[in-house]
Amino acid sequence: MPEIARTTVSLRIVGDALDPDEITGLLGVEPTGCARKGDTRTTASGRNVMARSGSWLLKADAFGDLEAQITALLSKLPDDPAIWVDLSRRYRCDIFCGLFMREFNEGTELQPQVLSMLGNRRLCLSLDIYGCFDGEVSTS
Repeated sequence: MPEIARTTVSLRIVGDALDPDEITGLLGVEPTGCARKGDTRTTASGRNVMARSGSWLLKADAFGDLEAQITALLSKLPDDPAIWVDLSRRYRCDIFCGLFMREFNEGTELQPQVLSMLGNRRLCLSLDIYGCFDGEVSTS
């Protein structure tokens, strides 16, 4: 079975009372994107949308397979269990993965070490799987 054609990985922390500056301070890294509940942003199409909840997002810089992206992303973040227990009690925290297939049957796997890194940080693994069976992999 061939590997998934393309993957994207992000850490998402979401909650109504979320203060992005607090999360940045706790994790020691600037987010790729963030918002407080009620903030307004303009979409690429020019439409104004209001944040229904607070959010803090960090996208993986790395290219490559799913495991490499997750490992690179988590290596930027603290592994102190107290931080992650606190965050997971107050917010929804996950690693969001987009999996873009070029063929009908593609796959990947995560080694136990990577699964432990997620578990130790109390991070859910969220997967969105996109099929594109005309030979083109969407880049959006």
